[in-house]
This record gives sequence, C-alpha cells and structure tokens, in this order.
Amino acid sequence: MIETHAHLDFPQFDDDREAAIKRAADAGIHTIINIGTDWDSCDRVIELAEAHPRLFAAVGIHPHDAKIWEGDRSSERLKTLAEHPKVVAIGEIGLDYYRNNSPRDKQRVAFVEQIAVAKDMNLPIVIHNRDAFNDIFEVLLMERAYDVGGVLHCFSEGVAEAEKSIDLGFHLSVNGILTYKKATMAEVGKSVRLDRLLLETDCPFLAPHPHRGKRNEPAYVAFVGDKLAELRGTPVDEIADVTDENANRLFRLPPLQ
Repeated sequence: MIETHAHLDFPQFDDDREAAIKRAADAGIHTIINIGTDWDSCDRVIELAEAHPRLFAAVGIHPHDAKIWEGDRSSERLKTLAEHPKVVAIGEIGLDYYRNNSPRDKQRVAFVEQIAVAKDMNLPIVIHNRDAFNDIFEVLLMERAYDVGGVLHCFSEGVAEAEKSIDLGFHLSVNGILTYKKATMAEVGKSVRLDRLLLETDCPFLAPHPHRGKRNEPAYVAFVGDKLAELRGTPVDEIADVTDENANRLFRLPPLQ
C-alpha cells in the first residue's frame, strides 16, 4: 500500500524516525509521501525524500501558517522547492476555520496563490479542510484547480460533499478516523467510487483502532486498508491495488523497482 499523507519530519519521530520507516516497509507500505506544512518542514520532507528511494515530498504552507505567506516572494520560493525531482505535489494547503491560527483572509490568499504555483508547476494539490468546505470548493472552482487535480485529505465531510468533490475531479483520502465508531468517513469510504480513494495516516495524528490515542505512524495505514476492505466487502488486496493505482496516477510516482 501507499501512504499518501505522513509527517515523519515532525518531532514526534525524532527518537525513532528510521525505525518507523522500516516498520512501514515491513508492514507492506512500500511508498510514503511526506507533507510539508511550513518552510522548515518543506526542507525536511525533501531531505527525507533524498535519503530514501521510496519516500517522496509535497511542499506547501499549511493554513495554520498562512500568516507567513508573502505573496510573490513566497510563490517564487515555493516554485524553487517544487522543482526538486522528489516533490510530487503542492501541499498541505487549504483553509482551517476551526483553529483560525492565521486570519481567514490570509488563509484564502495563501491558498489561492499556492494553487497558482501548482498550476505553473503542473503538480496536484493536497488540501486541508476544517470547517471550511464551502469556501474551499468555491476557491477550487474559481481558480480552476481541477486543471491539476489533487486530494482532499482526511476527508470528513458527508457523502454529498464527497460526490461533489469527485465530480470536480478530485480524490479523497481516508485514514484512521475510518476505524472510529460513528465516523462520517466510514460512510464515505463505503459509498464513493473506489477509483477516487487514497489511503493515508496523517501521522503522528489520528491513529486507527486499536492504537487510537497513541502516536500514529505509516505502518498503520494497513489498518485503514483493512477497514476499507471490510466496509466495502472487497478483498484487501483489491483495495491495495486500486488505491495504489490511484496514488500512482495522481502523483505520477515512478514504478517500483
């Protein structure tokens, strides 16, 4: 399986980062995409990708950090990062109206301008949404973000919003929330087109059952795949094959050697 959204550069992995990467490989997770959130994080995920053949990177400024976005200067800096051959997406970008760590107007500007970078670089986008789906959808439509496509990661809206996103040309990713009782994500995972679903952990956050409440890590994407297979009544090998194909197509990953 492919882990499409990890944060292995975060300090929660400082004591066992290499061991966590090995545990993922031992669990059959053959490819990991680490996602940048600010400038330092973007540098770190590229460094990790350089050190491991099957680690890749996405670079972008998270809505929490949108206050550091400086217009054209930041756009040029992001373009330079995105030129690296191991960078496969622009992200994590989007809107977060739950924590509002950056003013909403600055979040929107950073989101719009990073979509422009993605279009210039012909890279898909990795979208963060928290309590902001309608505004995000409006931006995606107005900025023609569907020209490059992308994924609404950790998708926690309902089936109607899922179908709307898929119709616009986007993928959805599911993670450990899928294993929680009464999770809306479970209905989405069960119902929507399999050819638009990706697997992720969003580690170190949102560990799946039976590890809920503990630090998450890429190896646990296997639990997500197992739960998705259970919900859909589909063999887990088929889930792995189709979601891998989806990720390979979206991020244009090189074939396994």
